[in-house]
Amino acid sequence: MPTHHEIPAVPDTMVLGYFDAALPPVLEIESGDTVTLHSFPAGARATLHPDPARVSAEHLAVLDQCVPGPGPHFVTGPVHVRGAEPGDVLQVEILDLAFRQDWGSVSILPLLGTLPDEFTEYETIHPDIDVARGVCVLPWGTELPLDPFFGILGTAPPAAWGRVGTAVPRGFGGNMDNKELKVGATLYLPVYNAGAGFYAGDGHGVQGDGEVCITALETGLTGTFRLTVRKDLGYEWPFAETPTDLMSIGLHESLDEAMRQAVREMVRHVCARTGLTRNQAYMLCSLTGNLRITQTVDGNKGVHMLMPKTAL
Repeated sequence: MPTHHEIPAVPDTMVLGYFDAALPPVLEIESGDTVTLHSFPAGARATLHPDPARVSAEHLAVLDQCVPGPGPHFVTGPVHVRGAEPGDVLQVEILDLAFRQDWGSVSILPLLGTLPDEFTEYETIHPDIDVARGVCVLPWGTELPLDPFFGILGTAPPAAWGRVGTAVPRGFGGNMDNKELKVGATLYLPVYNAGAGFYAGDGHGVQGDGEVCITALETGLTGTFRLTVRKDLGYEWPFAETPTDLMSIGLHESLDEAMRQAVREMVRHVCARTGLTRNQAYMLCSLTGNLRITQTVDGNKGVHMLMPKTAL
């Protein structure tokens, strides 16, 4: 029978700013087990809420004790899934997401974002999160519906890469900042190391496609996932699906190249699932596929394509 596990958000279970295949796992599980893990938002002390009473002692502890790497994100893990080997795929079913705090932060930061030369009056705001009403409240009064997801979902990178910063998404997933990866979605990630080394972090309360100023509503989330080793898929690049759509993922320094990759990956998956020719799948993508800009601020930009399952 599958077992459920829980990982607290404490210094021994979290990493600040990097992935590394050499890190020992914080938990070992069987394929098909479920894991609930807790996280804290990205950002340093400068992004904490100005009211100390609203910042948990646990949050301060990880800021004090986790040795920072080159990236700004807390990630929880790695989780070792027994039986996972290089060349396999880790199936990540997103079962539940819950808020851990009643505030988030949004920042304009030096040299970051989509228009860094035009926005040089740097500031951080701290919207309130009202879970009961399902909204966040911006300082000027606007209320936005909450729509939580983890910006970072990934496996450990290839061991030969050594320590890799959390900012740039790559073939192992990582900081994809894809708002479609919420409850009900399933993400498929290539496995590069024995045990896969699953991570999650960078909780977001709400985000628009693009994440243009550099941040979403950065906040702490608790997530529950079912992690299953798939030896029958052979995917070499992240792929996902929601209850209604297939989702291909493109990541590249060039937004044009990220778009091409998303289209190319969708054509490949449509052909594999339907038996259509490449030409037919390409035309189907033009008729029913929806390209969206995932994010434009993470080094490798993101584009994803949503293909309605009803079109297959």
